[in-house]
Amino acid sequence: MEFATAASLGCRFVTSFRAIVDQGRVTPGEWVAVHGCGGVGLSAIMIASSMGANVIAIDLTDEKLDFAKKIGAVATINASTTPNVVKAVKQITNGGAHMSMDALGHPTTSFNSIANLRRRGRHVQVGLMLGEHARPQVPMDKVIAFELEILGSHGMQAYRYPAMMEMIRTGKLKPELLVGNKISLDEAPAALMAMGGFEGIGIGVVTKF
Repeated sequence: MEFATAASLGCRFVTSFRAIVDQGRVTPGEWVAVHGCGGVGLSAIMIASSMGANVIAIDLTDEKLDFAKKIGAVATINASTTPNVVKAVKQITNGGAHMSMDALGHPTTSFNSIANLRRRGRHVQVGLMLGEHARPQVPMDKVIAFELEILGSHGMQAYRYPAMMEMIRTGKLKPELLVGNKISLDEAPAALMAMGGFEGIGIGVVTKF
């Protein structure tokens, strides 16, 4: 494994592995909706697809959605041009996703991720909800009526790494495809400040020191 790929596993890829495999308990044939196609979301799409799930990628930009299809998404929804994302997911899945993940961390994506589930569905919240977004609106009426599961997921324990690494070794997972911009350490501060703009595709990695 190249150093850049190894560096990219930390935080985003491993977080998505636990969210999809352990917390989300995704099984073959299930419908999985991933809200947000940044580094976490794209990792989740690749991992869920490798588990045999049918993945719907949801984002605001066609460029990221096109890339999501290349790594396993079977359907995409552009939330900037789709009036009702929840309705669109239900139409594609014929009733709602079995498992849905908010990879972004925004009240809208969190709400949609819960609302687009079918009965007994599972929502996994990975995107951080801080400050004014720390207490988002939740469709609790549906949570109760549909017996939904609301799960948090944060990082991954060390003992789970071997399973993920074996899937990488055998080629079932290809995190090297998710490596985006390779930058120098001097460029890192500007890159961190620009993260709020959600520009670029994949996971940025510092490779020059």
